[in-house]
Order: sequence, then structure tokens, then C-alpha cells
Amino acid sequence: MRVEWRLFHAQVRPVPEPLDTPRVLAGAYAGAFVSVAVLGALGLLADPVTVLVVLGVLAVGLGVCARLVAAPGIAAVCWVFLNSVAITPRGRLSWAGYPEAGRIGVLLAAAVFGTVIARVSHARRAYRRTTVGHH
Repeated sequence: MRVEWRLFHAQVRPVPEPLDTPRVLAGAYAGAFVSVAVLGALGLLADPVTVLVVLGVLAVGLGVCARLVAAPGIAAVCWVFLNSVAITPRGRLSWAGYPEAGRIGVLLAAAVFGTVIARVSHARRAYRRTTVGHH
């Protein structure tokens, strides 16, 4: 068995670098704003579950390109839009106890899920690239 030493920094990075957290949070704000505006134009803001699902998908997408530490911020930004637009009274932030905690939990789980999926996917691809032909 022979060990081959390689410098990763001298080659293409095997794992892409996640985006900076402020950039991801700006994307969360813009994405949630656009999502809520589109749902409003389609007349779908009356159903909080629909808005939660759309913002959850946005959180997964943002989680894919973010660091894990950005997940709570993504969830908070999406929850603010969900709470102030889809949950009555509209235009005000309110706290309804367990339902709100559940909504934040769903959004946080979505952001974490996106981040974990991205990290596992990147790690698997990097492993394949570094072990090709070395079996």
C-alpha cells in the first residue's frame, strides 16, 4: 500500500464554500418578500399552511447554500413574513404560543435540512473525486 500526499489548497477545492451569512439573510428577506407578494397576487395568503410550505421550500433552498449558523436567521426572517402577512391580524407580529413555536420549528428544520443535504452531497462528491482510481 502506498500513501499519496496531495495539497488540496493547490487544486480546485473539493467542497464549495457556503455563502456568507449576511448574504444568505439578505436572500431570505428578498425571497420571502417576493414569495409573499406572489402568493398575495394569486390570492393564496388566506391559507397559512400554503404560505408556510412556500416559505419552508425557500428555507430549504437557502439552507443549501448557507452555513449551519445561518439556519436560525433564515427561519426567523421567514417566520416574520409568515406571521405578519398570513396569520391574523395582518400587518402585526403576534405570538400565539405553541402554533408559532411549531411554525418556527418547521422553518428551522427546513433550513437545517437544506444545509445538511448540501454538506452531505458536497462531501460525497469530494470523496468520489479524491478516491477515483485509488481502489
